[in-house]
Amino acid sequence: MKPKGKFAWTVTIGTKGQIVIPKEAREMFGFRPGDTLLLLGDEKRGIALPPKSAYTTLFTRVFDQEMKKEAEEELK
Repeated sequence: MKPKGKFAWTVTIGTKGQIVIPKEAREMFGFRPGDTLLLLGDEKRGIALPPKSAYTTLFTRVFDQEMKKEAEEELK
C-alpha cells in the first residue's frame, strides 16, 4: 500500500542524458511540451523536479525580499 498522494515512476536515461517524464506525471503536474523545468539536486537526497507552483512561490519570495532591501536602501 502506497502513501496517499505519493507516486513513483521509472525512467530511462538516453545516450544524450535525456529522460522522458511519464505521461501520468506530466498530466498530474501540468507539464507541457516546451515548458522549462527547474531541476534541483542534493548530493545526499537526490534530484527533484518541483511543480511550477513551487518555484513560482520561491522566486516571488526571493524577488520580494530583494525589492524590500532596495526600497530600504533608497530611504537611507
